[in-house]
Amino acid sequence: MPLPQTMSLLVLGQGTSGTDVVRWALAHPERVSHITLYGGAKSAPTPDTLELERAGVACVYGTEDVAGTYDVCVASPGISEFSPFFASARAHATEVMGEPEFAYRLSPERWIGITGTNGKTTTTALTAHLLEAAGWDADAVGNIGDTPTSRVDHRAPGSWFVAELSSYQLATSSELHPRVGVLLNITPDHLSWHRSHEAYALAKCRLFRNMGEGDLIIIDAEDEGTAAVRAHIDGPGRRVLELGLADTGAADAAFVRDGVLTVRLAGAETALVRVDELGIAGAHNVLNALAASAAALFLGADAAQVAAGLMTFAALPHRIEPVGTVDGVRFYNDSKATNTDAVEKALTAFPSERVVLLLGGRDKGTPLEEFARTVLSSTVGAIVCFGEARSRFLEVLRATDGASEIDLAEADGLRDAVDVARTLANPGDVILLSPACASFDEFSGFEERGDAFRSYVAQLGGAADAR
Repeated sequence: MPLPQTMSLLVLGQGTSGTDVVRWALAHPERVSHITLYGGAKSAPTPDTLELERAGVACVYGTEDVAGTYDVCVASPGISEFSPFFASARAHATEVMGEPEFAYRLSPERWIGITGTNGKTTTTALTAHLLEAAGWDADAVGNIGDTPTSRVDHRAPGSWFVAELSSYQLATSSELHPRVGVLLNITPDHLSWHRSHEAYALAKCRLFRNMGEGDLIIIDAEDEGTAAVRAHIDGPGRRVLELGLADTGAADAAFVRDGVLTVRLAGAETALVRVDELGIAGAHNVLNALAASAAALFLGADAAQVAAGLMTFAALPHRIEPVGTVDGVRFYNDSKATNTDAVEKALTAFPSERVVLLLGGRDKGTPLEEFARTVLSSTVGAIVCFGEARSRFLEVLRATDGASEIDLAEADGLRDAVDVARTLANPGDVILLSPACASFDEFSGFEERGDAFRSYVAQLGGAADAR
């Protein structure tokens, strides 16, 4: 149902998504009669919230007990739907939703929704890039950068919102209806928020709940996590395109044939570019490129322009990002790989090079036995474990068959890990930061960790050039 023409608004959380919703509301006094922002139990005034208070917003700090009655509540993604804070809001608001749902209700035309455990950001950016290569206006929004709400009033006529959507955001969606919905993969993650893997997986599937004839659902047919919830994706009137490195034979499919990315829509095939012409590496990025291409072609983009866009798209920061070569060794920043599945995918980018892998950071407690077997059967020739997680990683790796055939080492922090890795690398090798862990033992986030890695490699490169 549409949002009320005039509403009282409750916002939970004083991060970017919450404050962007409040700023939209302040810009539309004809739509919002009253605005209350609850920061949460540990909240305190910030420069942003003090500015909002001066503009007339009621800001409440240090509590999660909501008071009052509201037409609409927008909850920040960090607030679990199972939390007492969320429950308190639900008891005092007619509707509770996430920020993307709120933005969709304000501007429901021409949305593409992209979700998955890994690959969302690259696929979102690439899809927007391909639409722009086809001559269309496209905004990459959501987790990738700007909130959709902050862009609603600035949308060009006929433009597309390409939205990276997390399981947190999808869990509370109800009306969201993209023209194209993409599910890249599902592996265990965010279990503390969702309480179970099943709840996490089903939250991803909510992306498709309103899709039907005239829409296109894109899924990875080779992904085991997606296969487990396929019954929640298929349905009467739903059109599903199957991604895979191999052709599944479906009427709608995207795959690689003889080294060429190929998309089939309603039985008609379009050959695009060779895998080695892509500017992004790894089998997972081939799938990301196929998903983005299928979305663009389905919407009517010209095939030649899509092919040109595929060749001009470069790796995003912190995602198998080449950051330099020092003494003949190439360095790659994959700091965004904060889980084991992302690391396994990253290693496919180096099928013939010897890799010195940097693993570590803050331990997520993920089971490591199968991961260790996969890593030790790849082209990894040495591993440096660092940070808080290093002892558990080393213990599991040392107990795995094949461990005696590679160099295993440890380091305190990231910079020390790079120094140790250099002693284990030879010219022609790759040093890959793909840590499989959160960064919060040493950094504020994966971005700061990746920036620090890039900066140190540049410093090493400068010193090498000066020799």
